[in-house]
Amino acid sequence: MRDAGAESLWLVDPIDGTKAFVREYPFFSTQIALMRAGEFVLGVSRAPAYGELACAERGGGAYLDGTRISVSRTDTLAAAALSAGNLKSLASGRQWPRYGRVVAAVNRIRGYGDFLHYHLLAAGKIDAVVETDVNILDIAACAAIVTEAGGCFTELDGAPLTLASRTVLATNGLMHPLLLQALDEGATFP
Repeated sequence: MRDAGAESLWLVDPIDGTKAFVREYPFFSTQIALMRAGEFVLGVSRAPAYGELACAERGGGAYLDGTRISVSRTDTLAAAALSAGNLKSLASGRQWPRYGRVVAAVNRIRGYGDFLHYHLLAAGKIDAVVETDVNILDIAACAAIVTEAGGCFTELDGAPLTLASRTVLATNGLMHPLLLQALDEGATFP
């Protein structure tokens, strides 16, 4: 996907979670995001079968079903709830042993997947998300929502999201440096 030098770019995924949709379970959504000057400034994530609507606009807060939401204040791995998705490429990469140590260090690990773990993160119900094998259409709206809820949303190595991003580390912000360090091959594990 290219931005062709556009100042503003709409990113729309009419059915994020296509496999869930086809198998008739409720973990699919419609994702709409606006990227302006390389940053996601607006996001709408509508999950009709699940019954949720999350949205955010830069400077206007993040909302879930009309109620303002914010990320958790968890600041240790031992207390953190982590959700993971699409781990196939992570499992075959150099970070897999480090990820295993993170899993052993956190309080709870789940795999909510698709829109759901980002809605939970933005609402303060989990503390971090690790995901691989994503398309920017899958995550752009959720990146705007999590960021506006006070979280941090980058690639797994901490790089800013771009149209070519394929991995995610999304956190409540407080957990971000801890998880980046824990996933860094050369770092001493906390």
